[in-house]
Amino acid sequence: MSRSQPLRNVTVVITRPAGTAGPLSRRVRKLGGIPVAVPGLSLRATADASATHAALRSALEGDMLVFTSPAAVRFAADLLPLVTRATVVAVGRGTARALKVVDVAEVRFPENRQDSEGVLGMPEMNGIAGRRIALIGAPGGRGVLREQLVARGALLEEIHVYHRVAPRIDRRHIDPLLKLGKRSAVLISSAEALEHLQRALIAPAWRRLVQAVAVVSSDRLREIAKHAGFERVTVAKSALPADLLEAASGISFTRR
Repeated sequence: MSRSQPLRNVTVVITRPAGTAGPLSRRVRKLGGIPVAVPGLSLRATADASATHAALRSALEGDMLVFTSPAAVRFAADLLPLVTRATVVAVGRGTARALKVVDVAEVRFPENRQDSEGVLGMPEMNGIAGRRIALIGAPGGRGVLREQLVARGALLEEIHVYHRVAPRIDRRHIDPLLKLGKRSAVLISSAEALEHLQRALIAPAWRRLVQAVAVVSSDRLREIAKHAGFERVTVAKSALPADLLEAASGISFTRR
């Protein structure tokens, strides 16, 4: 993004979980855009911390840990230090960066596809029959990793270190959406977040939102966004903020 302020006067709707939009909002402003935070999710720590602590401690002594999101890393690291000799796998670059922040030295992640299919295509996922693998994240999701790891014979344990819940949407979020103009984009990196917003927003706000250009983090999300009503969808390289903003900066707003 070498151009000066490539998002000048573009309203950018950020759908990251409640309380986490601050850094991305600052980057949008630096690029000349107008950030609007409308959370698609709220994240909560697991209710039974002691049981999760014990499960995670045991998993650190296993063969492989697969972290499904930066939030999974953050909530796990809140429970205990992530010191392990196991192979540590991150679903994408953002999750890998989060692991580096909490001092996990060696992290592997898929270079091309930043999703479950990308993880399953990694060399580390061959010959895993009989190996203890912990899938660390939250309940829900597509279940692709869960199903395929079991199908390949892994001794799988799922450790839910947090859970996702519907956000609280009020006038602070709705009023800016009602004012969205033609130069608007919405950043989407979670199908569940989009589903929550579709249910939570009043009809006029949702109609305004789907008139914006959807910037999504995967081909799968492109189809979901189109099905939800977005007519214009741009696919970013990944869910990393820099990639989402790069995709948003390349949008032409001259056509509808």
